[in-house]
Amino acid sequence: LAASAAAFAPSKVTQSTTSLNAFEGELGVQPPLGFFDPLGLLDDADQERFDRLRYVEVKHGRIAQLAFLGNIITRAGIHLPGNIDQAGNAFESFPNGYAAVNAIPGAGVAQIVLFVGFLELGVMKDVTGEAEFPGDFRNGALDFGWDNFDEETKLSKRGIELNNGRAAMMGILGLMVHEQLGGVLPVVGEM
Repeated sequence: LAASAAAFAPSKVTQSTTSLNAFEGELGVQPPLGFFDPLGLLDDADQERFDRLRYVEVKHGRIAQLAFLGNIITRAGIHLPGNIDQAGNAFESFPNGYAAVNAIPGAGVAQIVLFVGFLELGVMKDVTGEAEFPGDFRNGALDFGWDNFDEETKLSKRGIELNNGRAAMMGILGLMVHEQLGGVLPVVGEM
């Protein structure tokens, strides 16, 4: 009888630390998912690798926020004034969304690529080594009141930016998918 009761007794489980546990306390780890790394990009990763991936996540989040806002604004009929080229083509003459990429002349696309490359290689990086966190590009010159915040407020604002970036990445992906599907969406209108 004692042997059968032992079958229901809890067994001891040894605690092991994995590399996943190393990043469970980082900014952005929150309910309901907690630490979410389905592709295993952080398996056996160190802090430097985590910081690099966080920098890329923040950067893509910022780009996605601009892309989503630009998509909504142009679909609302608001365009830059003037012409996009010397031939007299107005900004408003180009289609909205992804269709605009194919409508812009090759020289215009080349200018965009060169400008983005310039930003990536020369501007949007920590030049001075004074960054407090991945994605901090103030370089000792720009502040806008950041240094007046306490640490809790700074952490909160960084978390808000991270979550808004994540939402924008999903939002712009959704807009691009629905543009290919066609139809009408609330707020966005005709795709």
